[in-house]
Amino acid sequence: MPVNATNEKLGWLAPNFILKDISENYMSLDQLKGDNGTVIAFICNHCPYVIAIAQRLSFEAKELKKLSINTIAIMSNDVIKYPEDSFDNMKLFSKKYDFNFSYLYDETQEVAKNYGAVCTPDIFGFNGSLKLMYRGRIDSGVMNSKEVEIKRELYNAMLKIKNDGIGPSEQFNSFGCSIKWKNDEQ
Repeated sequence: MPVNATNEKLGWLAPNFILKDISENYMSLDQLKGDNGTVIAFICNHCPYVIAIAQRLSFEAKELKKLSINTIAIMSNDVIKYPEDSFDNMKLFSKKYDFNFSYLYDETQEVAKNYGAVCTPDIFGFNGSLKLMYRGRIDSGVMNSKEVEIKRELYNAMLKIKNDGIGPSEQFNSFGCSIKWKNDEQ
């Protein structure tokens, strides 16, 4: 059963972090943020909801980069219980979907907790000052969508944030598999 990420709280400042990237370098939010905005997507390698959007996330990240909006992906799942989400498998996943952005490992799960992330994918859109202006899904093309035309909700939201400083008034919750907490914590 999918978990919904709520978006009722906007305007808070993104907590800083330093996490290991799949390139084996430690990266901070300050190093990775975009001049006109930053997308932070909590994802993993095994979730069918993430797999369904991985190619589109890669595409949207490339399009947003042209607008000086950077994308960051973070994997926070318990890799002991879910070895398919391991650091080595993160490298393979990133390569498979041609990620042009940092894919970071949140081994302690503290970053996911600090952001209030609840599912994969859980997508946060911040303005150039790192204030949350969007928390929603990547687009209208959900898992089994028969829609011919997919609405690019994340892209359009980030464009609005870049141009107007605020996100759209209508935002649709992201949903997916729950984050796999260590010792079933939350």
